[in-house]
Formats: sequence, C-alpha cells, structure tokens
Amino acid sequence: MFLITTTSSYAQCAMCRAVLETEEGGVKAEAVNDGIVYLMAFPYILVAIIGYVVYKSRQKKTA
Repeated sequence: MFLITTTSSYAQCAMCRAVLETEEGGVKAEAVNDGIVYLMAFPYILVAIIGYVVYKSRQKKTA
C-alpha cells in the first residue's frame, strides 16, 4: 500500500531551511536537492550490483 501511494513532504532540517530561504535565485536549493538525490541513489545502486553478482553466481552453480 505504501509503495503505490504518494505523499508530498516539505521537511528539512532547521539549518538547511534557514539557509535556503534566505538565498536568492534558488541555486543553493537546487544543489541541496541534487545532493539528496545522489545520496539516495547510491544504496539502490549497491543493492542492484550485489543482486546481480548473487544472480550470476547462482547461475554458474546450476550450469
């Protein structure tokens, strides 16, 4: 159920929010958002690589 529903969230730590609200132009805000996306992506990439390695090692055992 949680995977198919979405909820908008505008949560940030107090320091990040204070810095990003005072900055004009939104350049820092975009950089912070990009950093969050990169940090979020790496665990998924690592799990995919580990899953692929396990898959390949199991295929070699059955062949």
